[in-house]
Amino acid sequence: MNSEKHYLGIDVGSVSINLVLINEQHEVLDKLYVRTEGKPISILKKAIEEISLKHHGDLKICGVGVTGSGRDLAGVMVGADVVKNEITAHGLAVLTSIPQASTVIEIGGQDSKIIIIRNGVVSDFAMNTVCAAGTGSFLDRQAARLNIHIEEFGKLALESKSPVRIAGRCAVFAESDMVHKQQMGCHPEDIVKGLCEALVRNYLSNVGKGKEIRPDIVFQGGVAANQGIRAAFEEALGCEVIIPEHYDVMGAVGVAILAQREVERKGCTSFKGIENIKQNFNVRTFECAACPNSCEIVEFIAGETILARWGDRCGKWTMKNEKKSELRSLA
Repeated sequence: MNSEKHYLGIDVGSVSINLVLINEQHEVLDKLYVRTEGKPISILKKAIEEISLKHHGDLKICGVGVTGSGRDLAGVMVGADVVKNEITAHGLAVLTSIPQASTVIEIGGQDSKIIIIRNGVVSDFAMNTVCAAGTGSFLDRQAARLNIHIEEFGKLALESKSPVRIAGRCAVFAESDMVHKQQMGCHPEDIVKGLCEALVRNYLSNVGKGKEIRPDIVFQGGVAANQGIRAAFEEALGCEVIIPEHYDVMGAVGVAILAQREVERKGCTSFKGIENIKQNFNVRTFECAACPNSCEIVEFIAGETILARWGDRCGKWTMKNEKKSELRSLA
């Protein structure tokens, strides 16, 4: 059995699930990216089993941290030591690998955010709340529309000599504007470069609105792999944009480090073990009729044991210090 201590970071997003395995020195030993496919429970189970099999089951996981939009569900499922929001996780990952960073630009599958760091502390942040223009899923759709592999999308933008101007404040308008430019006979590389510039303008005028964006600037998230977007940011901001080595899984890296800190603080882990992940998990819902709010209550179940409940406004159904063996009949 490998005696080295490992810590697992899990980032459960709307599009993908990222797993990162680190050691005590915060070195990334392994990472895994999988699409959620609308099935976060089964996909997370497969992902954890896969990363275990890659190491022939010879892993001493001493702590687990979870972040992302699906963090509450995943945290209960694995027995997480830490469940943290994305801002905290991404901020810590950056400060650990690039301590001089002052601004973090993060663009993922369906959301984007900006994190302002001053004197080694996260001082401000913002996230997109309305439009998905500029996120990874949006770029995937536009690449498909142009019949270009997403891996070649950014490189093509760098070949542009005369980029067109595309309306980027809205995903719908951007798509219709692209079609119009195609019908006018504009070159694909000019359309792609124009789209990259439009998406950067959209990000800076919405997510980055009112923020003091100063170097060192770190760009992370899946979209950071797009060379065209990176070049557009550098042109718009007038300075270099740093891409970290593990740009695509920084949230998972950050929460793994937080898990290590928590385990060292309390002297034990809440992680239920890889074998426990293999059991059957289920989700069921019901409507509470106790008051006019009619809250939809979500129950997360392992076998016949209710592990957690969410959705109530008053706390009537929230599980606090309950015996996990207690069941409530829906009949």
